[in-house]
Amino acid sequence: MRTITWNDETHQVEMIDQRLLPRDFKILTYDQYQGVAEAIRTMVIRGAPAIGAAAAFGMALAAYQSGAKTMAGLQADLKAAGDHLNTARPTAVNLAWAIRRMLDAVQRFDGTPDALRAQVLKLAMDIADEDVEINKRLATYGAALIEDGDHIVHHCNTGALATVDWGTALGVIRMAHEQGKRIHVFVDETRPRLQGARLTAWELEQYGIPYDIITDGSSGYLMRKGLVQKVLFGADRVAANGDVANKIGSYMLALAAYDNAIPAYSVFPVSTVDFELPRGELIPIEEREDAEVLDLTLMGKPVAPVKATARNFAFDVTPNRLISGWVTEKGVIYPPFDVNMQAAMGK
Repeated sequence: MRTITWNDETHQVEMIDQRLLPRDFKILTYDQYQGVAEAIRTMVIRGAPAIGAAAAFGMALAAYQSGAKTMAGLQADLKAAGDHLNTARPTAVNLAWAIRRMLDAVQRFDGTPDALRAQVLKLAMDIADEDVEINKRLATYGAALIEDGDHIVHHCNTGALATVDWGTALGVIRMAHEQGKRIHVFVDETRPRLQGARLTAWELEQYGIPYDIITDGSSGYLMRKGLVQKVLFGADRVAANGDVANKIGSYMLALAAYDNAIPAYSVFPVSTVDFELPRGELIPIEEREDAEVLDLTLMGKPVAPVKATARNFAFDVTPNRLISGWVTEKGVIYPPFDVNMQAAMGK
């Protein structure tokens, strides 16, 4: 099933509560865009493509939530909703991309308020459907890079749960598996929210793909021992020069891969590229509450001292020089990324 769907009978958005997996599977429903923004903020739904789709459905909720009788009033309500949704999380560019796409269509629309409501919903559903098809295309390109017998380090969660369906980097692994390639995945646990240990491992079990969960600091040792052939991770925002912002730990993973001459690929849809941002150091990095780091127990007791504080950066930036290639729906793009991406886009 999809991570996020629209219930046409109730005019509600339904999404898997990813905070509870793998122990509990629960669907939450939302009938107001403010609730969707909170779901994004609290990571009920996460992953850049899934966040973009959630924002689009949030805009659809805002359209039906609005009591405006005029086009100007409805457009103003949708602009306010877009501004609110945009504040939910700062790093993933798909959030702003989806809202901008929705608002552009709203401003161009010529018709009645009710027709605009229907159009906003249709566009949100189009964005969701496109995400699935895009993921399958990029997964096909990426699977061509995977060889039979490969052992792959994968960071965070980039599967169906991080998208509307199928997945990006984990979607590549899934596609290679479905093509009959024998692969094994080393799953970075991904502290502090453990998206690898909780979500990626759960997805791999559904697909029947062999895996081992490893601590985030283990990847370099495995590479040095010759036990890894590929490194795959996703992206939450990509600068025009090819620098990639992704889940914290991706930079160190790419460094270890580079030092051991192991190809490291970042997998994402083109909508994740921020062409207006020249380099990665300008990407805003979300810092979350320190409780995510400190709320760790061992044998039922807290690990950290009572007065301990922490820094909890959710993302880091991997310089383009450490990345072997981008895997996108336009194909595999190699350095220099700024030049070759423009060529792939037909510009």
